[in-house]
Amino acid sequence: MKVLVTGATGFIGRALVPDLIKAGHDVIAAVRAPDAIVEGATICMVGDLGPDTDWTNAIDGVDAIIHLAARVHVMNEADTDPLVENRRINTDGTAKLARDAVAGGVKRFVFLSTIKVNGEATAPGNVFSADDTPNPQDPYAISKLEAEHALLEIASDAPMQPVIVRPPLVYGPGVGANFLKMMQACTRLPALPLGAINNKRSLVFIGNLTSAIIATLTHPGAAENTYLVSDGEAISTPELVRGVADALGVRVYLPKIPVGLFRLLGALIGKSAAIDRLAGSLVINDRKIHDDLGWTPPFSMVQGLQQTAAWLKSRQKS
Repeated sequence: MKVLVTGATGFIGRALVPDLIKAGHDVIAAVRAPDAIVEGATICMVGDLGPDTDWTNAIDGVDAIIHLAARVHVMNEADTDPLVENRRINTDGTAKLARDAVAGGVKRFVFLSTIKVNGEATAPGNVFSADDTPNPQDPYAISKLEAEHALLEIASDAPMQPVIVRPPLVYGPGVGANFLKMMQACTRLPALPLGAINNKRSLVFIGNLTSAIIATLTHPGAAENTYLVSDGEAISTPELVRGVADALGVRVYLPKIPVGLFRLLGALIGKSAAIDRLAGSLVINDRKIHDDLGWTPPFSMVQGLQQTAAWLKSRQKS
């Protein structure tokens, strides 16, 4: 199958492209810059993602598209109207790609969305599922939900089959942002004041996510469905930190500071959102992808953390 991958040079794309090639697919990598390198893939320069992107050359002869490229969630947003910019790139850009894909005869369109479409947190004892009423809370999540709706509407009168995948936090070699900061903290600090947190969070190792994406790309039963995907277990923040520390071969003490005090300190220093993610729960039910496609994650969370830790240690040595 000839597959166009957008966002091929990003965190997920760098893992997905070699896995697609191993699975026997011919990969076209849509990139923004002419000097981009994606080993094993044919490069097609399309420039920035938006409502005016010309996809003609990239789509020529393509059987399927995996659309990863997006304006991602921004922690310290500098744009004066982030919803407008998120809509321009994530919603309008996706809609333009979908329309061009239909015109080009593309058979399947896999769209990487986000669990944030479902909401920011789950209450104790509750889980998110693919059939929940969406509840996006920020400009990024709103734009991704609108992109889902645009894709489904554009494909509704066409033979192209849309598939939507909503992952939770993705980790693995090459990870950045808060997950990388947490791993670095485990190697640099003797103690992290997280021991009193009693929550549950679903995560997905990048190798499990790429496996699921490839399954949705080829399985006939995936068409027109939305899937949540995870490692298959939800763990607390202290359990995650201990798992990371074990994988790194270090010891970290987790003193039990009351969560209420932790939240108060976060509010005082302007880090309430970060504290909410550390202390809150977000658990998903990904039974649908297992039942529909017979998919199971090829890696355990322990294996995922070990691979991520090995990457970080090699990075620190270089």
